[in-house]
Amino acid sequence: MSNQVPKPLPGVDELNKPFWEAARRHELVLQRCRKCGFYRYPAGLICQECASDDLAWVKVSGRGVIFTWTVFHRAYHPAFADEVPYAVVAVELEEGPRMITNLVDCPLAEIKIGMSVEVVFETVNDQICLPKFRPV
Repeated sequence: MSNQVPKPLPGVDELNKPFWEAARRHELVLQRCRKCGFYRYPAGLICQECASDDLAWVKVSGRGVIFTWTVFHRAYHPAFADEVPYAVVAVELEEGPRMITNLVDCPLAEIKIGMSVEVVFETVNDQICLPKFRPV
């Protein structure tokens, strides 16, 4: 039996369930307004551009650029103690929305704003696969 503290996992609810189901298939999906075409992340009940409630989940490219980033040198939760330092990035997706996530497969000294990245998925368990990004 392990004494390791489990990492906190995202909460799955009726609103974001399609996002997490797609992630389990290693697909990145976002809500898109059928009225004005605006992409939304995180999920919501109405379009933040035109207030329509006619939203659909659509597969997106999974590509983007680093908008901003930081390196965590301190574990703010005991489950991350063995991973510090690690990078947390805001990725601006080609479709527009920004996602806060981790950058993987990249030395910390090489991270740059504007760096092209693509989505990869980390399988945590049978229910959760986390979208993360790596340099292209």
